[in-house]
Amino acid sequence: MKILHTADWHLGKKLDRFSRLEEQVSVMEEIIAIADEEQADLILVAGDLFDNFNPAVEAVELFYKTLKRLSQNGRRPVIAIAGNHDSPNLINAPDPLARECGIILIGHPKAKITPFGTEHFSITHSKEGFIEVKINTIDFPIRLLHTPYANEIRLKEYLGENKEEEINNVLSKTWKDLANQFCDENGINLLTAHLYMNKRGGEILEEPEGEKPIKIGNADLIYSDSIPEQIQYTALGHLHGYQNIGTKEKPVVYSSSPLCYSFSEAGQTKYISIIDAEPGQPVSYEKKVLKSGRTLVRKTFTSVDETVQWLQENPNAFIELTLESETFLTADERRLIYQSHTGIVHLIPKVKSKEFGEETNQEINLNQNIETLFKDYFKSKNAGQEANEELMKLFNEILNT
Repeated sequence: MKILHTADWHLGKKLDRFSRLEEQVSVMEEIIAIADEEQADLILVAGDLFDNFNPAVEAVELFYKTLKRLSQNGRRPVIAIAGNHDSPNLINAPDPLARECGIILIGHPKAKITPFGTEHFSITHSKEGFIEVKINTIDFPIRLLHTPYANEIRLKEYLGENKEEEINNVLSKTWKDLANQFCDENGINLLTAHLYMNKRGGEILEEPEGEKPIKIGNADLIYSDSIPEQIQYTALGHLHGYQNIGTKEKPVVYSSSPLCYSFSEAGQTKYISIIDAEPGQPVSYEKKVLKSGRTLVRKTFTSVDETVQWLQENPNAFIELTLESETFLTADERRLIYQSHTGIVHLIPKVKSKEFGEETNQEINLNQNIETLFKDYFKSKNAGQEANEELMKLFNEILNT
């Protein structure tokens, strides 16, 4: 059978003042097209479905339309779990109606899904944190351990662990108990979770810039060796770069976000994961490139003319622009830069430091006029840089109001 794994949609997310909704519509279309082209039998969406607890109407509409089309109107099961950006109650709310369309929404850790059946598949077994799916066209069952985003508070509420226990130990025991009870070699055994997981002893993985962090101290670390040996593939969400922190035989994969959502992701290629699986055998998987969306670029220039030329040659990008110069940008220069491109998210002027000896302005003559005093003050605070004419005009306007 084939499984499509995606995560971290962040529907409704903006980049500063820029909406990404049009790009998100395009990339959702791309994911649907890949699912149909690959003839995927099951879709897993590993959390951060929305960007915040109260998503805009347009984001909610895009979410439900996308899931319905991924499910092919109930012919293909779609399982989506909540991430740390999602409201568990919002994710759970449409569950009875969603099931009619072949969509299973899981908001809380250790949720129990009531068994049900459709014309094309059924939930044959269910326990807190576990479901078994039987697809009519496939001879064997699919077992899925599921853990939506679980912080310490939610784990205490839903898993009832002692305060002294680390989250890692709680999840490890919970998963292994479920795997030992339900996961044998007569079916496909999967785990999906939205959390910060790392290889024990491995390099600390960077969480996405601007995202709500999950890892706060070592108590929140979940290690990949906590995954039961029966699990053939682990579908993770949270980190926005594609990576396998498991092994080739037992992949533990962050599938990546579908778009670059912060400038720390500038230059990243985005993917979804397609998995071929059969009982009792290692899975094979490949990453499929997602091509939708504007690129994010961090660029540094030393002249306005060079900046404008590059901007005009690269219109389809969002840009964090640093301009290093000997003097502060004038209003005309700023205007020219912004008129050259519609995707400048940040413009960071950086005045190069000049030598500014300690002897300069060691004594302040308070008998000078206010304009001269301001010039001296500005110079002392900006490494010897003189206040330009426009700044002085603004100072005088304020002075005379």
